[in-house]
Amino acid sequence: MSKLYDIKNPEYVKTLSIKELESLCEEIREFLIDNISQTGGHLAPNLGTVELIVALHKVFDSPKDKIIFDVGHQAYTHKLLTGRAAQFNTLRKYGGLSGFLKRRESEHDIWEAGHSSTSISAATGFAYARDLQGEDYHVVAVIGDGSLTSGLAYEALNHLGQSGKRVIVILNDNKMSISQNVGAVNVMLNKMRVSRRYQKAKNIYLRVIKKEKHIFNLAKRIRDGVKSFFLQNNVFEEMGFEYYGPIDGHDLPTVIHFLNKVKTIDKPVLVHLVTKKGKGYKYAENDECGIWHGVGPFNKETGEFLNKSQANVKSWSKIICEGVTRLAKEDERIVVITPAMKQGSALESFEQAFPDRIIDVGIAEEHAITFAGGLAMSNMKPFVSIYSTFLQRAYDQINHDLALQDLPVVVGVDRAGLVDGDGETHQGIFDVAFLRHIPNTYIMMPKDAHEAYDLLYTAFKSEKLCFIRYPRGNASTEGLDEHQFTYIPLGSWTIEREGEDYIFITYGPGIDYIKSICDKNQINAKVINARFIKPIDEKLLKDLISENKPIIVFEEVVRTSSLNSAILEFAHKERLSISNIYSMAINDTYVGQGDRNLLYKELHLDEESILKLINSLKDEANEERTN
Repeated sequence: MSKLYDIKNPEYVKTLSIKELESLCEEIREFLIDNISQTGGHLAPNLGTVELIVALHKVFDSPKDKIIFDVGHQAYTHKLLTGRAAQFNTLRKYGGLSGFLKRRESEHDIWEAGHSSTSISAATGFAYARDLQGEDYHVVAVIGDGSLTSGLAYEALNHLGQSGKRVIVILNDNKMSISQNVGAVNVMLNKMRVSRRYQKAKNIYLRVIKKEKHIFNLAKRIRDGVKSFFLQNNVFEEMGFEYYGPIDGHDLPTVIHFLNKVKTIDKPVLVHLVTKKGKGYKYAENDECGIWHGVGPFNKETGEFLNKSQANVKSWSKIICEGVTRLAKEDERIVVITPAMKQGSALESFEQAFPDRIIDVGIAEEHAITFAGGLAMSNMKPFVSIYSTFLQRAYDQINHDLALQDLPVVVGVDRAGLVDGDGETHQGIFDVAFLRHIPNTYIMMPKDAHEAYDLLYTAFKSEKLCFIRYPRGNASTEGLDEHQFTYIPLGSWTIEREGEDYIFITYGPGIDYIKSICDKNQINAKVINARFIKPIDEKLLKDLISENKPIIVFEEVVRTSSLNSAILEFAHKERLSISNIYSMAINDTYVGQGDRNLLYKELHLDEESILKLINSLKDEANEERTN
């Protein structure tokens, strides 16, 4: 059995020699590859941070010293060194170990995240609190170069550098976020990495500084002069940081040495480590597209993924991308925008067809939305592909920049609804609530791939601000190649199944789910496809309410400001009875990780809960008849 199972806390690391630590790093990599090949998870990011995290726990005293990881998906080694190896077989499972950091899991998990670029802001807050309360501890923020493409990170760097607070920022520079990085920040970091003359001078400096402590200050002055000559404008130093690097992030003795040095500096410090994403696993090391960023189970020997694709079945992301690609062949004004999610949102087919019409703006959701507005104002037809959970980061831009000016932008809201293994930070359950109250917005969700194509066609033709939601998972593509695009009247619903006793109103995957339950249990219910969540089909809805049958609104979103809310608001406006309207949606809570069926059961959206409601309605009806 691996000795990792015996580690209870980071104190163990402090007892080891450099040679033993290097051996530990090898064991950690083997453990990660072996376990993630079975459970799935974030493989490549974690293989790239092993030495860094071992060094952090060697040098600093967690949890007294605050080690804050940006996003947290790259901190599996941190979990292992804080006593959680025995739980790794539960990674990302219901009730199991989170794929991110969770304060409920360990006192060493200082800060929770899941979205990027929050670490430096949080670290600055910890530093201010430390100084105001007269305490003494180190604050360390670990952030990737991909996260530095976000404006939030620069807001924090700007403030921290000016404040002079004692914070150590570790830049984990692996040249990638999920896939390859873009933008001027990447160009700047690349210049820092590859300046040959500077690297040569830096290596001399490293050898000098390691030999004698008493010449540290002299070496530091030499270093500053060398950097000033070869790297003229170092943006981090201009912002008020003491800068060290670039340093090989896999050279454990050197990383430990520099962490020990910078912990003595009483001002903001940035340590620039260059690492290899996927280090130690050849398939992940050679990946330039981000395939090995987050993975399902795989054969560790062959690198073959175990979940094979099925005939006539594709992911919703691919279906949407291929639909946009087909439309773009007929309209050269269509362009696709992605905030660093080209691979995650399966945009490869569009890029292959139109490499000049897909624009990756980096992890910059706010910019992506307003950028799309500028394109739309200039007679282009932008399609922004963005996860539901990341869309909330651009709320003000949607409201202030797009909706206020009534600009024709189509937003593909990927991963809408529950997302299984990623947990609270990634559930796509809030977008309907925060979009529905914004004027000039149209929200829709297709029941299948064919309707998805038609809603895409409708959205572009309508020249409105449209949000097309689609879930994680797969759908049938049977007959999709021959599909003829059809315009769907805005706000129109359809009757998918006839029935006399009950009325279900739902949308998206909810259609087939409710129909299958009704068929299986012989429930005599009408099923309505509310493919437009906004605007609603007021005429059909008025007719449905007038039938005086129980109406059950089933949704995989939070109940507040949901479609159910819109239906109740309409009924109130029209002075219609709401006594027969029932909501099945997610209560005012965050939803954790786990298998979809288990989450449905926890949220009372499962078949048993639906049948329980139906039976209670039957009992009420029987009581009324007997009275």
